[in-house]
Amino acid sequence: MREHILLTGMILEASPVNDYDRRLVVLTKERGKVTIFARGARRMNSKLTAATAPFTFGEFKVVEGKSAYTLIDIDVQFYFEELRENIEGAYLGMYFLEYASYYAKENNDELELLKLLFQSVRAIVKGTIELRLIRAVYELKILVVNGEFPGIPRGKSLLAGTEHTIDFIIKTPIERLYTFTVSETVLKELCALSDDYRKKFTDHSFKSLKALASLP
Repeated sequence: MREHILLTGMILEASPVNDYDRRLVVLTKERGKVTIFARGARRMNSKLTAATAPFTFGEFKVVEGKSAYTLIDIDVQFYFEELRENIEGAYLGMYFLEYASYYAKENNDELELLKLLFQSVRAIVKGTIELRLIRAVYELKILVVNGEFPGIPRGKSLLAGTEHTIDFIIKTPIERLYTFTVSETVLKELCALSDDYRKKFTDHSFKSLKALASLP
């Protein structure tokens, strides 16, 4: 009998398979982005139904197969169910999941990416920082995590406060990232820069970003 493996991570995607199963894409600390099949998760009264939704964070007990894993159980630490009551926050969170999935690779060290995703979703739920700022920080820091951040653009005039904030985002550990606020003028410059860099360094059309933009 194959041994169980414990993986700590967050569900990025969940899609139906066959009549009763779900296919999960999970960003894990130990194995990077992996595919996990949850057998019977769509059956009525299955204990896995609520636990196999996007944003679920916890410890996944799995059996390893040739190209995917089979779920045995989940020790859920966070459901982030508060997002159900915050439409804009939920859409922003889905964008964060999709962006993380874009960068994550299988069998890669994705601990920093997982930490960034977790802390960013947690910041949305906490609600003490404006969503526009959370998004700008996430978009800039994910480039730092993946070694693509080019630094403060040369020849572009930015406010001193904006340059200071960018330096803070680059150098601050992820656990202390969402501990500040900025003025409206600085926020506008951060949002413009993060948007420019996302377009420059990604070649993907994020469906969740389009949905976010469609909100009134």
